[in-house]
Amino acid sequence: MTTLGNWRKSSYSGEGDGNDCVEIANSPTDVAVRDSKAPARATLTFPTGAFAPFLDALKSAHSTVTDFARFRG
Repeated sequence: MTTLGNWRKSSYSGEGDGNDCVEIANSPTDVAVRDSKAPARATLTFPTGAFAPFLDALKSAHSTVTDFARFRG
């Protein structure tokens, strides 16, 4: 995997405990997602072209899953 850019926290994450959610980082070839409450743990990494279909599958499986959609772009 190439070097990832800066990690960005979900817009749904708040400042207090219990409000953290996910963070995302990307490079030209990969997109990585991690738990913002446990950033030292494992990340879920996708080739860039596979991330959008992953988001689409989440949205179709769970109509309330909109958080990841804010990272598309």
